[in-house]
Amino acid sequence: MFGLSDLIALVISAFIILPVVVFIREAGYLIVSFLLGAKNPRLTIGSGPRVFKIGMFDVRKYYHLYSWFAYDDLKRQSKFAYIMLYAGPILANVIVAVVINALVANQILDQYETFWNRFVFYGFYFVLFDAVPMKTANGMPNNGMIIYEMLRYGKRTDYNDEPFLPSTTEVEEQYEEEMEKVEEMKENQKDIVEDDEDYSAEQQEKERREKADIEDGKEQDKEDLKEAERLTIKQHKERKDQMPD
Repeated sequence: MFGLSDLIALVISAFIILPVVVFIREAGYLIVSFLLGAKNPRLTIGSGPRVFKIGMFDVRKYYHLYSWFAYDDLKRQSKFAYIMLYAGPILANVIVAVVINALVANQILDQYETFWNRFVFYGFYFVLFDAVPMKTANGMPNNGMIIYEMLRYGKRTDYNDEPFLPSTTEVEEQYEEEMEKVEEMKENQKDIVEDDEDYSAEQQEKERREKADIEDGKEQDKEDLKEAERLTIKQHKERKDQMPD
């Protein structure tokens, strides 16, 4: 039965463990690329508008599972460098999961054993889908398939023209274009709101004038009614005076 404790465990796994495991995975790319002399490496955390960027780290507004690594080029172009780059995330998750598992087994992290067991589970979960060669969405190979094909054929053998890891420069240009579109949309929405406010003010002024005209009309009707009453009384008095005694 799914109870409150299971719900809490789900929230912890979704918003703490999984994002951290994904960050460790992407950090594996970053560490290996640094050793290989990557040009303009970047680790982006989250998605959406940028909160801040410090060196190689780009932190975005919306935090969850979405993190990725990008670089422009490698100084060391070789088969070994290519294999090590894509083995980086696998090794990172394996090393962290094995170390935590050893600490739990030796009762060093026994105070929060359930939490750390879940951490190890998700670490090996990502390792499984990274290391076992397979094709993913749109026929793109995972890291295991990339490494396997490089070891077997000595080159990329997939049919995708796009690089598996994006270029930092292209990602930055794309981000700037997206932010320009967002700002343009904000300006358009602001103009619409201002137009609505202007229209609303104009409409309110029109309604005020109409109410004033109606009140003026009512006052005029009252004056006309009083004038008619006075004329009627006057005429009645004149006829009475003309009547013989």
